[in-house]
Amino acid sequence: MGTLSDITIGPFTRAQGSIDLPGSKSISNRALLLAALSSGTTTLKNLLDADDTQVMRNALRQLGLAVEDQANHICVVQGCGGQFPVRSADLFMGNAGTAIRPLTAALAMQGGNYRLSGVARMHERPIRDLVDGLRQVGADIAYELEDGYPPIQINAAHIQINDVVKVRGDVSSQFLTALLMALPLVAKDPVRIQVIGELISRPYIEITLKLMARFGVAVDCPDAQSFIIPAKTSESVYVSPGSLLVEGDASSASYFLALGAIGDGPVRVLGVGSDSIQGDVAFADALVMMGARITAGEDWIEVSGVKNVSGRLNGITIDCTEIPDAAMTLAVAALFADGPTRLNGIASWRVKETDRIAAMAKELKKIGAHVEEGADYIVVEAPKSRSDWQSPPEGIDTYDDHRMAMCFSLAAFGPHALKINDPNCVAKTFPTYFGEFAAIVS
Repeated sequence: MGTLSDITIGPFTRAQGSIDLPGSKSISNRALLLAALSSGTTTLKNLLDADDTQVMRNALRQLGLAVEDQANHICVVQGCGGQFPVRSADLFMGNAGTAIRPLTAALAMQGGNYRLSGVARMHERPIRDLVDGLRQVGADIAYELEDGYPPIQINAAHIQINDVVKVRGDVSSQFLTALLMALPLVAKDPVRIQVIGELISRPYIEITLKLMARFGVAVDCPDAQSFIIPAKTSESVYVSPGSLLVEGDASSASYFLALGAIGDGPVRVLGVGSDSIQGDVAFADALVMMGARITAGEDWIEVSGVKNVSGRLNGITIDCTEIPDAAMTLAVAALFADGPTRLNGIASWRVKETDRIAAMAKELKKIGAHVEEGADYIVVEAPKSRSDWQSPPEGIDTYDDHRMAMCFSLAAFGPHALKINDPNCVAKTFPTYFGEFAAIVS
């Protein structure tokens, strides 16, 4: 796609075909870090090749690890047994939350000196809850510009766990993920992590726990708010499983599943299904609530239009706490539903790559939708008739947010062609998205 400033697509009426999904971003970056921290060599298959995983790979290479990219989305990582060879580094983390949060925690356990920074938006994304958790065990972390936000400086410190480690769970589950992955490196005795308040995006914690178990660390969960990390039994805590297949990205699957409903299908996604460890597969359940016709197997999901005689989806009210990324797709799918769609539990949208609630509301209104937004919800109702649909000449702005660009591609199934600005922002997680999209629409 080159470096296009915008792309005009549609109008389309039909979507059918199958998509081999790129690897999950959440699994890819967790697996890269766990492979780096383990003893032995790990071959990661179907690893996502996109901006966010390149950020993690480049950081690991700067830290002295051998990380070899091979053909067919294979990456071979030589583990360091928990101790990074490089003890001082200045790491640029782009806008990759799945990289900076867990890497910050792992680096705080190293006894070295490290600086982590990113793009301007990363410096607006909170990290205080993680830093507060790390300071409880003796980590020495300083904010360089504004308290609570990157850039941060990690200084060599003696890590000592004397008590329960407490962390808030209501801003981002990535803070808990980071502590879960890092604290086994220094756990002389069992360590209890206690989540304070609500834990959002819990399915992402399940991904973390399942991957840690694949690398030899089993975390006990005696109740919904507690996680007990076992004591170290050897110098190297994590042990390579040899090879690991990364599932297809369930968040990326949501766009194609929605297309199968809006464009009559059938559209089949390959790489995620009933056996997936990703919470965003529940997006398929939300589509069923809206009236979509769905079938699934262990590693595939297929959507074949809608059950309603009208051929349109139903508006729904749904709690999206556990599917915050895929919920964005529902907001645009609501353009093709009868009645309002209300998405609750999406406060985390405010601190993502952009303020996604504000951005989504503004861009949907350009198309002619009726939109109401609040601190943690959005209500979307389709334009009253096809004649009320708009094709804004200035285009749909994407705010350097990959999900905004991919979500709004669905709106090209309205009555007008649609211009999407900065389509290249999809490189963050799905560089070939618009090519894959074009292959199944007509």
